[in-house]
Amino acid sequence: ATGTGSGKTESFMIPVLNELLNEKQNKSLCPGVRALLLYPMNALANDQMKRLRKLLENEPEITFGIYTGETEEQEDKALEKFIRMHGEKPLSNELISRDKMKANPPNILLTNYAMLEYLMLRPDDSVFFEGEYSNNWKYIVIDEAHTYTGAKGIEMSMLLSRLKSTIGVPKGKLRCILTSASLGSGKSDFPKVAEFGNKLFQEDFSADDIIEAVK
Repeated sequence: ATGTGSGKTESFMIPVLNELLNEKQNKSLCPGVRALLLYPMNALANDQMKRLRKLLENEPEITFGIYTGETEEQEDKALEKFIRMHGEKPLSNELISRDKMKANPPNILLTNYAMLEYLMLRPDDSVFFEGEYSNNWKYIVIDEAHTYTGAKGIEMSMLLSRLKSTIGVPKGKLRCILTSASLGSGKSDFPKVAEFGNKLFQEDFSADDIIEAVK
């Protein structure tokens, strides 16, 4: 497992994109989630989508999509909404409707805690976690990880445990990343940050896994 206690949110995309570009080069890239990016608020997920459009505009083979309560079910309605909001059509590799994402799950999937729970409960959404497109999970990224404390932290930990069980990935095989600008206050807190990651992901983190922001 790899953890980031603080730092720029975009930094976690480097290993994710490296994984996908390697698959592209090896001609093994296909539909299916490689990285799940979890956000506490849709606004943060939408901001990340803006960055992904810039990062992936010249990599049409790498697909990405956001699945929240705001995501339209049907492609025609989703396209109409997208053009109304952005004044242009989406990139060919941005999946904007639930129908499209269920048919060909994106390589990078953005959602929030509540929607992830719904996705795991609804049979129609099982394509993300079971079947031919569910065997290549590599990363789970939790942004603003400091928000998951107390009862909410316990619920998130249980949800992540269910997710790993459903996709059939044993402990230690997924890259689990936390990002936060307020977990800890320096190197002396690295052990506590690592313990926080241990409890949330039920994976093994150590102080050596913490990456501090460059000041």
